[in-house]
Amino acid sequence: QVQLVESGGRLVQAGGSLRLSCAASGRTFSTYAMGWFRQAPGKNREFVAVISSSGSTTYYRDSVKGRFTISRDNAKNTVYLQMNSLEPEDTAVYYCAERRAQGGNYWYSLTYDYWGQGTQVTVSS
Repeated sequence: QVQLVESGGRLVQAGGSLRLSCAASGRTFSTYAMGWFRQAPGKNREFVAVISSSGSTTYYRDSVKGRFTISRDNAKNTVYLQMNSLEPEDTAVYYCAERRAQGGNYWYSLTYDYWGQGTQVTVSS
């Protein structure tokens, strides 16, 4: 059983930065891709970013390109999301997730197998 625990969310002013962390249990972390999703009140959960098992490949939703960076440290079983130039529209609960499927629809939440409990990010204007 994989456990994912996010941390780092808090209230921040627009234009500020945050780094979210997601610590994973188990010995298979380096085998699978990891993703970040977010869900704002009254909205569906949406894809934010994904990173391959080795960290060599990343993808982002268009609205965060150039502002957010996903990375991972396989020695520490941790994936990160560095968020810069935050906007009020980034306010949401952020979730990390492990994806065991290969290829395909990495932006689709149902292709992810394990999820953390989420961490709240609030960006004030």
